[in-house]
Order: sequence, then C-alpha cells, then structure tokens
Amino acid sequence: MWEETTTARVREAHRTRDVLIEHWKLLLGSASLRKAANDPDGACMTSFTRYTEEEVRRLNTLQAAYFSKNVEIFEPPLPEGVPERLERIVDSAGIDPSDSVLDIGTGTGILIPLIREYSPAHIYANDLSEAMLEFVRTHYPSVITAQGDAADLALADASIGVTFINACYPNIIDKHKTFTNLRRMLRPGGRLIISHPLGRSFVEILKKNVPFPLDDFPAAETEATELFAPYGFRVSLFLDEKERYLLRLAADE
Repeated sequence: MWEETTTARVREAHRTRDVLIEHWKLLLGSASLRKAANDPDGACMTSFTRYTEEEVRRLNTLQAAYFSKNVEIFEPPLPEGVPERLERIVDSAGIDPSDSVLDIGTGTGILIPLIREYSPAHIYANDLSEAMLEFVRTHYPSVITAQGDAADLALADASIGVTFINACYPNIIDKHKTFTNLRRMLRPGGRLIISHPLGRSFVEILKKNVPFPLDDFPAAETEATELFAPYGFRVSLFLDEKERYLLRLAADE
C-alpha cells in the first residue's frame, strides 16, 4: 500500500524513530508518564491558549524547518502495529464517495493511501513543510496540496466532508483560529477526526525531543466537549487507548 524507500539515510532515520518509540514503550507503565499524560498541569484545558500573530509565525517557521529537515523519519515502512491502527482511524470517519477529504499535517501522506480506498471526490493535503508536500506530490500526484498554516486555508465554505488531524493536533499553535476555519470549511454533519496511532501519552516523549511547544490531547470526553462546542462541534466518538487515540467530532447541523 505504501511505497517503501530503503536508502541509507532513510534507514538511519527509521532507527532513530524506532529507538524513540521503544523508549516510550518502556515508560508506558511508569506512574510518572501516566500522571504527565493524564493531567500535566493539574487541571483539564477548557479553552485554547492564545498567541500573538508574531509568535504563531515564529513557531510555525520553527516547525516547518524541523519537519523539512526530518522528512525521512516519517517515510514508510511504519512501526509495527501502526498501519492497522491507522486503518481503523480512517475507517472511523465514514468517508463517502461524495466527500471531499482534507488531511491537516499530512506529512509524507501516510493517510492518503488509506483515504483513497474509499474513493472520495477530492483529497486535499495541508502541511507547514514544503518538503513534506513535495514528497506527497511525487507519490500521490492526484492529491491537491496546500502549504501553510491550517488556520489560513481558503477552501470554500461547507466544501469538506471529512477532515483528519492525525499525529498533528499537539503541533497546531493557533487552535482558536484553526478550528474556527476548519468548521467554516466543513459541511454540516461533516466529521473531524483527531487521532494519534501511538496514543496520547506519546506526546510526553516528543516534548523532550522537539524544539517547539506541544499541547496535550483532550484527556476526557468532557474536556473535548468543553473545548470544541464553542466552535460548532459535538463529540461523537472518544477513544483513549494505550496505543491509539481517536476523537471524532461532528459539525453541528
């Protein structure tokens, strides 16, 4: 399904990635990791942090440079168990052939082969990193790409049936503007899927290995409801498993 590249540079990048994942797995049972993942600040988040426009630009530029430099880490083959979990994540969206699908933070387009199995009308892929999108254009030329902040995407109102934010939610800096914009583009009854195929706690490891801030995923359905209701979303599915996080939001009718 995924094209696998086996250059020496890719193999070395994958070794780095796999060491990080193994370190996380060793810590999965630790009380400190569970505590940090469940409630890092002693309280649930009830609204999104606001940043100045200058700070958003600075952090987005930092992220774009980081991911452009590390494209190989995100190329197939994927770690054991991840392909199967991604299949279930995409399946949860209930993609219809009439849907246009938007993949936010697409990276190397890991979700695209899975999305294509449902034959949607269009697939849009968005990322901060131009290098990531160049990989997508090379391997999936029929996909429509858009480089930049998801908060600034200018697709037509109510034109999207399904939006995915896979392994990218913590990286979104201006969540207030982003989810306002995503709701504008999503048709009534459309689905927004926020997910991670290694689970919510994996972010705790990433925080120690990247040069920019990462937010936590909503830790409970009640927290997700409180965060997203002001933007016109309701929670229709919440799964918080050890190695899979899945939050499905439905756009208000």
